Amino acid sequence: MVREAMGQFTWGGRVVWSIIDVARSAIEAGTRRLAIIVDDAFQAIGLDKAALYVKGLLGILEHPPKPYERVIAMAATSEGISLREIGRHLWSTTMPIWNMGEDGFRQLYEKLPSERPGPPDEVWRSTGGNPRVLEMLYEARWNVDRVIERLILDKKLTGEFVRRWRRELEIVLNDPDYLWSEGPEELANELVSRNLVVFGIPGRDPELWVDEPPPGRDPELGIGRYVAWQSPLHREAVRRALQGLM
Repeated sequence: MVREAMGQFTWGGRVVWSIIDVARSAIEAGTRRLAIIVDDAFQAIGLDKAALYVKGLLGILEHPPKPYERVIAMAATSEGISLREIGRHLWSTTMPIWNMGEDGFRQLYEKLPSERPGPPDEVWRSTGGNPRVLEMLYEARWNVDRVIERLILDKKLTGEFVRRWRRELEIVLNDPDYLWSEGPEELANELVSRNLVVFGIPGRDPELWVDEPPPGRDPELGIGRYVAWQSPLHREAVRRALQGLM
């Protein structure tokens, strides 16, 4: 199954699929304890193959080539579409991980080698604790406008898109939960597929989360009860795209 699927993908996809074969070979060679951790691999193999890949990891646990003492398999993704594809299967267990809390973010921020633009708590609020956005700001030499312009281009916030959904997007900017309560499902799917929002956030019980859960609501960060913007700068990119129509 794995080898047949590998033939359909690029070199990067083959590497991702080969992890399953390597893990099975390690157990077959006598490894008793093994941790398989895969991060953001689904784009390489195709988001529609996410469930197939997780099923392959599950197969190692349920049908190992030899008995083992302990094996864990974890696949992390930042893509809402792949999470939705995996989560609909009862044999999968998903746990969300939110952006970094203030303490962890401060430690990361203080390790940056160059001059920093301000206190870590201010940068944490502007990024929402998203380490990828921090990386983007660092690469742009803290030029917020440049990062927003990049997000507008990367997320394809075209005039056609924002013009079509203008009224609804203006509501979502201030109340992301609008997508959950009464907003168009098509728009919610679009924003999830563009990785602009997180849709379907579980309760804030720490047992349901990897690391710290997000706050219940935080309008400044764009976090609602059920829906949240990926970061304040993702929200600002949509706001700027809307302003470009004026």
